[in-house]
Amino acid sequence: MVTRDPHPFPGTGSAPAGTTSTRPGGVYWHLVVPVKDASLAKSRLEAPAPLRRADLARAVAADTVEAACAAVGAESLTVVTSDEVVASLASGLGARVVADPGDGLDAAVAAGWRDEPDLGGRRIGWAALLGDLAALRPEDLHQALAACAGHRAAVVPDAEGTGTVLLTSTTAPPQGRFGPGSAARHEAAGAVRLELDLPRLRRDVDVAADLRSVLALGAGPHTLLATARGA
Repeated sequence: MVTRDPHPFPGTGSAPAGTTSTRPGGVYWHLVVPVKDASLAKSRLEAPAPLRRADLARAVAADTVEAACAAVGAESLTVVTSDEVVASLASGLGARVVADPGDGLDAAVAAGWRDEPDLGGRRIGWAALLGDLAALRPEDLHQALAACAGHRAAVVPDAEGTGTVLLTSTTAPPQGRFGPGSAARHEAAGAVRLELDLPRLRRDVDVAADLRSVLALGAGPHTLLATARGA
């Protein structure tokens, strides 16, 4: 039997060390990361026993949120979630937390963008990042945002090329069209498709095979700890 840690994300009260510039591409990004309540998330993902699916989902989200915070800075990050554990983590990092309205991913992203940070009139861009990128590193997101900064709107597809892991705009908050096949919908709406060679950014976690891919790429510390406990 695995004893559950009452503090599942120890040592996460400050942003990770070794961060990059928080202005990728010369843009002050308002980055929104939507994270579904872990009790409802990842219904297709089989967690390795005895690990609970909800605990694995929270670990994946924790790695994503920490990498995002390190890439853009806490003042530029909004996490949209109704999961108390993830909300506590994000608040501890200094990010803003907005309650998930519960109407799907598009509504969650829109709620996050309405909570716009005060960046003193500086050039701002809007970005939405999936919350299940367990292998993400700050430098991956920094490089992706720098590439997106050269376009009015851009979409970075997932590893399969069909979904969306990152959606950006440098003119106004874009309308999210997330879900299966979203990359094509975002492209049809005017976003430039960027097939970036960033496998850790583009590997989201939906099923067990995705988790195996993430572990091969190099999962973040929370995901590694969770899967080790489940082994």
